[in-house]
Amino acid sequence: MPLKFDIRSDFAEGREVQKRIMDDVERLGFDDHSTFAIKLAVEEALINAIKHGNQLDPAKKVHIQAKVTPKRFEITIEDEGKGFARQEVPDPTADENVCKCSGRGILLIENFMNVVRWTRGGRRLKMVKNNEAGKRET
Repeated sequence: MPLKFDIRSDFAEGREVQKRIMDDVERLGFDDHSTFAIKLAVEEALINAIKHGNQLDPAKKVHIQAKVTPKRFEITIEDEGKGFARQEVPDPTADENVCKCSGRGILLIENFMNVVRWTRGGRRLKMVKNNEAGKRET
């Protein structure tokens, strides 16, 4: 059953949404690696939408739709900000950016998720993570 949330640009509300989503991920038996990846990516994406997208404006909403099945996690997060061009975000691993505090969230999201798509001028992020239970040796 799909989960749908429309929240204010508030970190506490973002954490509540993340908790609700993670409850489903854990209940449906995602392996530890996938669970960690989803938790990290959702947290980073929500923070980015609230802080960078909506500029912490409480009048702006963050719209979240998530679907969790035993095999697949899918989420779309959309803010009401002005958007951004993904290709213009500096690479945080480049020597000149290593000491900067921004840009790492996107890198983490793109490395931990199976599918990452930025649309609507960077305002909408779709992420997919497949449950890797049984595919990894422990």
